[in-house]
Formats: sequence, structure tokens, C-alpha cells
Amino acid sequence: MRIVVLAGGIGGARFLRGVKAAVPDAEITVIGNTGDDIHLFGLKVCPDLDTVMYTLGGGIDEDKGWGRTGETFRVKEELAAYGVGPEWFGLGDRDFATHIVRTQMLGAGYPLSAVTEALCDRWRPGVRLIPMTDDRVETHVAIEEDGEQRAVHFQEYWVRLRASVPAHAVVPVGADQAKPAPGVLEAIADADVVLFPPSNPVVSIGTILAVPGIREAIADAGVPVVGLSPIVGDAPVRGMADKVLAAVGVEATAAAVAQHYGSGLLDGWLVDTVDAGAVAGVEAAGIRCRAVPLMMTDADATAAMAREALALAEEVRA
Repeated sequence: MRIVVLAGGIGGARFLRGVKAAVPDAEITVIGNTGDDIHLFGLKVCPDLDTVMYTLGGGIDEDKGWGRTGETFRVKEELAAYGVGPEWFGLGDRDFATHIVRTQMLGAGYPLSAVTEALCDRWRPGVRLIPMTDDRVETHVAIEEDGEQRAVHFQEYWVRLRASVPAHAVVPVGADQAKPAPGVLEAIADADVVLFPPSNPVVSIGTILAVPGIREAIADAGVPVVGLSPIVGDAPVRGMADKVLAAVGVEATAAAVAQHYGSGLLDGWLVDTVDAGAVAGVEAAGIRCRAVPLMMTDADATAAMAREALALAEEVRA
């Protein structure tokens, strides 16, 4: 089975573990979000790509869900002693090595897709990880802070501000001019099923779909496209997806997110059992819907979610 998964950060990475456990013989291609990428201390940092790579490669800090296990922060502390910031973004010493290698390779002329492949040669994630694009895309958020309207990088909004101020707009800067990375469209065309994990529908999956050609390729692939709701009981399972959903005029409900993706893209949608009342409304919108447990409490629960998504895909196919 050839499976394509669009993946953002922690939720996407952990769901991928479940997919690997559910169908260990599958050929899995992961199209990773790069809208969260940021340049810090002269280095190119790709948080979502690295979270997938570390999680599936056994190097992730399991408690935080991001960064390296056994991490120290001496370089960050020394930079702060020189007055060099930002201090709010926690790059650890081990993590710095990944960003140094990536930046050196990019500087030598290698595209991000080739760099990601080279980094994965060390981590052996068991999937093919491709960035959504080799072009520079950075998600910015329009906010008002202390009476001043301005745009900030998504990382500043999410990490420094903790989404504590309303987001008036979310813009994946550069996405409209970007091209899908080599292998992205081919993987979609060859897929047997496409999965949307319970990742942020605006700044993770939404950013991937904003790259011209990707949404169209998925819609035209002729295979089941199944998503899992990141909203359970009208609240995000993790993070602050409700804040950015509000910025694009979407309610923080399982049904509203399904309708945001749309029946022209999505064939199947899983909601949590607490949202079983939403099933009829989603199906009325032309999307097959089932209510199943959607909390990734452990490895078995996550694998069960993946199996439910694939079962719904087969139901759609039939």
C-alpha cells in the first residue's frame, strides 16, 4: 500500500507512528510543512520536518514532543550572555548540529529536499520525508499588540506570545510563488490513499495545500482522501488551533474543520466519539464521516486511529 500523509508538527509526527504500526509493510511518503521554518542565529531551522525525523528516528524528547532527547542548552545560554536573541526560541545543543548541517548544505547549493533526504540517512525514520517545497515559505500572523498592528512570524506568535492575542490574518508568505518539491506530485499521483493527520488545519496542513499544485493533485488523484479531526469536544487536542481557525473564519468544531477542507478535497472524516453528533452534518456536506476514539494516549490507541482512517478509506473506495 502506498500512503501519502500531509504532516505538521507534533500531532502529525505521532500519528505517523501509528500509521507505521498499523501497516508496517506500507510505503509511506510524508509531505512536510515548511511554513514554520525560521532563520535563527544564521541557521535555517525546519521545526516540522525535524519533529517528524526525530520522532520516527528515535531522537525526540518524548515529554515535550519537540527537540532532542537528553538535550542541553549551553550554546543558547552563551548567546544570551552576549545579548544575542531571541531567547524565547529553545534551540538545544544537539539540535544546533542539525541546523548547522542543513544550512551548510543549502549554502553549498543543495535544495531543501536533498538536504532533508541526507539528514534522514542518519535518522532512518522508515518513511520518505519530503518538504512541501524547496522554495522559501514562512507563515506570518497579523496581530495587534500594545495598540500596534503588525505581522509576526508564526513562531513568534506561537512560542513567544503563546497565541495570547487574537490573530487577524494568517498568511503563508511566498506560498503562492512556490513550487512543489521534487517527488511531491509524483507521490500523490502514485498513492493508494492520502491522509490528513490531526494536525493544525490552517498553519500545518493548510500551508501545504497553499502551495500551487498540491491541493489540485490531491483532489484529482482519484484515491480516497481521509482526515482526522484535530478538534475534540470543540477544543484543540493540542496547541491553539482555535486561535488561527478564528483568523480564517472557521469555528473550532470537528464539523467546521471538515467543511473548511471541503467535499471537493476530502472524502472521509473521522471525529472523536464525543463529537458523534457532528457525523450527520458532515455527511450532509458530502463527506463520509465516522465517530471513533481520536486521543493518541499511547501507541496502541494511535495505531487504532490509523487503522480506522484506512478502513474508512476502503469504505469510500468501495
